[in-house]
Amino acid sequence: MPDSQRESRLSPLQILILAPLAGALVTLSLAPFNIWPAGVLSCALFAWLLSTCEPGQALWRGWLYGLGMFGSGVSWVYVSIHVHGYAPIPLAVLLTSLFCAGLALFPAVFAWLYVRYTRPLPGGMLMGFPLLWVLFEWLRSWILTGFPWLILGYAHVDTPIAGWAPVLGVFGLSFICALTGSCIFLAWRSRQPIAIATYGVIMAILWMGGGVLKPIQWVVRASEEPLQVAIYQPNIPQQHKWDRRYYRPILNQLESNSLPLLGHDILVWPEAAIPNYYQNAREFLDPIAEQAAIAETTLITGIPYRPDGSMQYHNSILALGAGEGAYFKQRLVPFGEYVPMEDVMRGLIAFFDLPMSAFSPGPQNQAPLQAAGFRVAPYICYEIVYPDLVAKSARNADLLITISNDSWFGDSIGPLQHLQMAQMRALENGRYLIRGTNNGVSAIINHRGQIVAATEQFVETSLSGEVETMLGNTPFGSFGSVPIIAGSGVGLVLMVLMYLGFWRDLD
Repeated sequence: MPDSQRESRLSPLQILILAPLAGALVTLSLAPFNIWPAGVLSCALFAWLLSTCEPGQALWRGWLYGLGMFGSGVSWVYVSIHVHGYAPIPLAVLLTSLFCAGLALFPAVFAWLYVRYTRPLPGGMLMGFPLLWVLFEWLRSWILTGFPWLILGYAHVDTPIAGWAPVLGVFGLSFICALTGSCIFLAWRSRQPIAIATYGVIMAILWMGGGVLKPIQWVVRASEEPLQVAIYQPNIPQQHKWDRRYYRPILNQLESNSLPLLGHDILVWPEAAIPNYYQNAREFLDPIAEQAAIAETTLITGIPYRPDGSMQYHNSILALGAGEGAYFKQRLVPFGEYVPMEDVMRGLIAFFDLPMSAFSPGPQNQAPLQAAGFRVAPYICYEIVYPDLVAKSARNADLLITISNDSWFGDSIGPLQHLQMAQMRALENGRYLIRGTNNGVSAIINHRGQIVAATEQFVETSLSGEVETMLGNTPFGSFGSVPIIAGSGVGLVLMVLMYLGFWRDLD
């Protein structure tokens, strides 16, 4: 039976069920579920749903697909809005729904463009689908400050195609997944032995190629001796964090539990570990920094900061004791760290008046921190999910560090997705990564994206381990996402030129 006849049997109710389910498979492929074949199957099902429909139908199906993906994968923002933003349940549900529905517009527009302009091109169903997929994932990472969550390639930090990550980055892995999905769909549709063999060869090259690349050592050790690292995870309840009644107990907790850890080369505290501006906390910090210097320990901590003579406030990381340097966060979280249309939004609901939600972004091209004689590239919370932001500073650093306060996500899948993205950054750039959080998961991740040591969530604890410093850059570290994004754009242009010059129905 022709594919068009099989597909035409789907009723509106079946589309209403199948499209969101296909989108939800992307979430299943990622942490904490880690059923990576589900992401490939999602692409195959999506390609099938878009194989014969009209552009208007594709827009609807793409939106439903996105609703399933984001509704299942990022609805944890409800925790931030309701539990920590104090929004009533109906309002929190409404805002979460609007957030997911808005993000679903990306796959909706993708589907419309694919069916309207790309699917008719020669090779459009095979190559047009993954090329356009990658471009839309990349666009989602930039538009309105970007939300590069649920990127398909994150599921493959430890699969056969992980070897492509230091070369093409996470968007390259997304391309391979989407192309594999296209091949599976087209092989199923054709049912012809030659076609099935052809698509099988394409998939084998992609997946076996990752296996060939995986053992390659793109970087080398910068030092014979590893650094000794300690991470203190204080597990401060979010409702206590900015309550002045708990300020002194928080400082006492940090001091009493960190002093035994001095002697490590690096000691890490999480994002905004001290709930006060640096200039107001010197009485507490200076004596600890002096003790750290005597112990030859670099204390790296998150703390709000206001530069001298400035009216701007920054979410920052400072290196104290035996190290030095300051970093001001560049990519701020909307509503969490700044309020869009502030004059209108402020005061409407409590969620728009969260503590420390008036930060200013830091400048670009900030120098790395100095710790134990090495260069450390710092990132705060959300910044670690931006591949090119990380790559830009990682190429001039020996080690990566990210600090976060994932208490905002509660007991949801959000923190585990966040951890998986940090693993991908380590793999892409060939650098060890230290991850310090308030309530977990704090971790040491090696240059191949593997977790060497990690804490449990929702406990006060410390973690000690070793990290290697690295020299040299991976291909991705040198060029970032430019090759895969530019290649996707050029690929689509070539397909259009082929269509205009020679009509060949390769599908």
